[in-house]
Amino acid sequence: MLRFIRRFFFLFLLPVIVLIVGTVGFILLENLSFVDALYFTVVTFSTVGYGDIYPTSVASKIFSIVLIVIGIGTFLTIVTNVTRIIMQRGRDRLRRQRLNMIVGVFFTEAGNQLLRLFVRYDDNVSKIRDDFTKKEQWNEADFRQLGNKLRHYNFTINPELMDLKEMSSLLKEKGDLLLRQIENPDLIEHESVADLLWATIHLRDELLSRKSLDDLPENDRAHLANDAQRIYVLLAKQWISYLSHLKQHYPYLFSLFLRTNPYAENPSAIVK
Repeated sequence: MLRFIRRFFFLFLLPVIVLIVGTVGFILLENLSFVDALYFTVVTFSTVGYGDIYPTSVASKIFSIVLIVIGIGTFLTIVTNVTRIIMQRGRDRLRRQRLNMIVGVFFTEAGNQLLRLFVRYDDNVSKIRDDFTKKEQWNEADFRQLGNKLRHYNFTINPELMDLKEMSSLLKEKGDLLLRQIENPDLIEHESVADLLWATIHLRDELLSRKSLDDLPENDRAHLANDAQRIYVLLAKQWISYLSHLKQHYPYLFSLFLRTNPYAENPSAIVK
């Protein structure tokens, strides 16, 4: 958004500068009043040329020619850039829609299940559970407030609570989904989603690389807990972002996501 604002500001500033230069130039060259000089600049700049005021010296004629050329170039620049901005905004909107579809598929197929597991393994989740579940009607202020709270929350995964076989089975089952999504070129536009997918794939590879998940050393369980915690942080923040998107654009999916909220103690899709 800031990039578009800067570009529109430049497009607005360009003709203003030309008008200022033209007005000052005609005041000096033709000894006109400010209003007449501004009027002369506008009709010259726009190539209208009513003929009631015209250059009377060689210098004024040369200045008028330069002003006409600059005016045509400025007009073409404005039209070209405005058209490009409109088209770019349309392409950006489509990219965001495709990206949100990727995120939606991820949460539907794997993300919600993963987040539900990590919540079970989190000793401190009671500190934020109410913030995720107490509201039936969310607004943008609620999402911002929760996002700020998550930035200061100490995400933890207790190695002793982890069910490695359950995680391994889930990630093995979703392997094809993860690989297909990471290959999607739209992810280049969203680094946090790509980081989430890569972290999930890494944990899957770690778990599947072990011949047995039974009786692992304490250090190895701590290592796997650290990998899971990396996903947990990214997943929780992305879940809030996606929930905000659903609230704004797809309220019926938003309702389902609330009913299957991974932070709820007994979530159910059944409407009660």
